[in-house]
Amino acid sequence: MTEQVAERSGTVAVARARWAVLAVFFVNGTVFSTFVSRVPSLKLDLGLSDGTLGAILTLFGLAALLTMQFAGPLVGRFGSARVIRLAVVVSPFLLAGIGLAGDAVQLGGAVLLLGMMHGTLDVAMNAHAVVVERESGRSVMSSCHAAWSISAVAASLVGAGFTRAGSSAAEHYLWVGAVLVVAGLAATAGLLPPSADRVEETGGGGTKRASWRSGWTRRVCVFGAMGFTAMILEAMVISWSGVFLHDARGATLAAAALGFTAFSACQAAGRLVGDRLTERHGAPALFRVGGVIAAVGLAVVVLSPSWVAGIAGFALLGLGGSVLLPLIFSAVGHAGGAGAGAATFLSRFTTFTYAGGLIGPALIGWFAEATSLTWTLAGLLPLLGAVVLNARVMAGQERKAPLAG
Repeated sequence: MTEQVAERSGTVAVARARWAVLAVFFVNGTVFSTFVSRVPSLKLDLGLSDGTLGAILTLFGLAALLTMQFAGPLVGRFGSARVIRLAVVVSPFLLAGIGLAGDAVQLGGAVLLLGMMHGTLDVAMNAHAVVVERESGRSVMSSCHAAWSISAVAASLVGAGFTRAGSSAAEHYLWVGAVLVVAGLAATAGLLPPSADRVEETGGGGTKRASWRSGWTRRVCVFGAMGFTAMILEAMVISWSGVFLHDARGATLAAAALGFTAFSACQAAGRLVGDRLTERHGAPALFRVGGVIAAVGLAVVVLSPSWVAGIAGFALLGLGGSVLLPLIFSAVGHAGGAGAGAATFLSRFTTFTYAGGLIGPALIGWFAEATSLTWTLAGLLPLLGAVVLNARVMAGQERKAPLAG
């Protein structure tokens, strides 16, 4: 009887943790998207030049990349739950600090700190999602990334509302930050305990803590190359879909914006059902199908002369590509094993994905200038094909059997 009670208690704890980590992804996405939604206001209010603003925004990505290298050891020492709890409480205050910045230097410092916290939280929350998958025997990563995608849409709409109401960026950030502190504390209450992925020092021949130099294995680099490609595709849609539809396909400016809208909506929809499809068909099969659908969508974008068909192509690209990154994140985390291994592997993997997101738009611009934007997008098809052909590395995710109810 005692064992049954303990088992049932464990089942409830894991179920709570699943919803808790979903909420953490939502909070993290809301912080980031709230910041981004008022960048034009920050530029205007502080009188920033394009170059100064670009340098400040670059600080965010570079700070996140650097901090990710140390996130694995932090999780190993303190557990992902504690790292997450600190990050979700501090991040809204840093967001408010960005709104209160009085000049470019203050803004740069606040953005730098938020980037560091964002990078740390990104690794820790994905590591916790892997632990939840391992403990429950069920896929949750796609739903977590869906929560992030949905939060981006919600935060953008809220940002538009504050802007329309004439509120300053500082007022916007302070109100949203206050809500997020409360929401973050409530969300983290349901996380699994720090012992779920904290490494205890045992001395002698015991387990060693991860260091910032560990985790650079061949398999992680293969996953990293796949994630790098997937992020370049996503960055392409974010930065260049509107330009492509307007300049190459003759869409109006209003219609050209629908390419990204269609992509984002289908991406969120695909991620909402991604976990169920993973459990039903397996990660490798779903990865192949998703990659093929994404490739078909990209081919439609490149080959069709109609901007309407181009929007449909971006929608297919979002639908098929929706499962790629969550599946890779999950596979990387499980490849790292128990303890801090998942966080260490994820910190190395996210280095590749963030690099893809940072340099992807610039790479596409350079190639487009040398050839054309259409040929540049066509050149992404072989890269996507190579990612799909490596779907076999999705196999072998180790999870416990689901806890009995």
